[in-house]
Amino acid sequence: MATSATSDRLLVVIDPVARRTDGESVRIAKDVLSAGAAGTKVCLPEDPEDFARMLARRGARRPVVVGDDQALVRTVSLLHRRRELAGCVLSYVPVGAALSAARSLGVPTGAVAAARAVLDGAERRLDLLVDDSDGVVLGALRIPAVAGPQATASDARRPWLSRVRTLVPTREAPGPAPRPALLRVEVDGTTVVDLDQPVETVSVTPGRGGFAEVEVRPLTAGAQACPLLARGRTVTVSGADFRYRADAAEAGPVRRRTWTVWEGALGLTLPRA
Repeated sequence: MATSATSDRLLVVIDPVARRTDGESVRIAKDVLSAGAAGTKVCLPEDPEDFARMLARRGARRPVVVGDDQALVRTVSLLHRRRELAGCVLSYVPVGAALSAARSLGVPTGAVAAARAVLDGAERRLDLLVDDSDGVVLGALRIPAVAGPQATASDARRPWLSRVRTLVPTREAPGPAPRPALLRVEVDGTTVVDLDQPVETVSVTPGRGGFAEVEVRPLTAGAQACPLLARGRTVTVSGADFRYRADAAEAGPVRRRTWTVWEGALGLTLPRA
C-alpha cells in the first residue's frame, strides 16, 4: 500500500564510498534534493560510526541515504536494531556498483530519477527477512554450493620456471570446483529437503503479505532436479558449516540459521505507479 511521504524536511546522508566512486552522481542527487525540498540538511560521514551518529540525530527529518546496497542495508539494520523502522520513512538514492537490492526493491538506479522519487514518490511498506542474530535481508538471500576440496600437489597444475630460467608463460592452478551442500531446509516447521539430499542452491526472497518465497535446487545422481518451491513465514537452514549471501554481503559460516518475515517492516519511498 502506498501513502504520501510524511516529511519534506530531509536529512541527506551521503556514504563516503559513494563520494569516492561516483562523485558526479552524488553531486546531481544533492542538487536535485536541495532544490526540491526546503530545509534539506546534507551530511558527509567519514566512517560507519559517524554515519550511525548522524542518522540517530535526524530528529523529525526524513532520512535519505545516498550510496550502494551496503549503505542501504547498514541504514535499515541500524533502524531495525533501534526498533525505529515502524515510525520511519526511508528514502534511497542508489550510487555505486552494487545496486541489486535497489533494483529488486523498485528504486530507480539513475541519480535524477531516484532523487525525483524521493521528492515526489510515495511510501510503501515492504516485507523484510530478519534472522535469529537480528540481521536483515532486503532483497534476496542465497546459499550457494560450497567450495570443493583443495587440489592435491599431484593433480594441480602449478606455475613453473624452467631449469635454465627461461621465461615461459605460467599457468594458473584452477580453483576447487563447487560441490553440492548437505542441508536441511524447513519452512514453517515442514522439511522441504533433508541432509540426505545434496542441493546446489537455496534461495529465499521476501514475498508479499508476510510470506517468503523459497526455492531449493536439489541434485539427483549428479544432475540438477526440478526445483522445490515453498512459501512460509519462517525458514530454517541447518547442516554442515555453510555461507550465505544476503543482499550485497557474504555471511557465515554457520551451522543453523532461521529467517522470519517481518511484514511491512520497511517504509520506503518509491515512484508512484
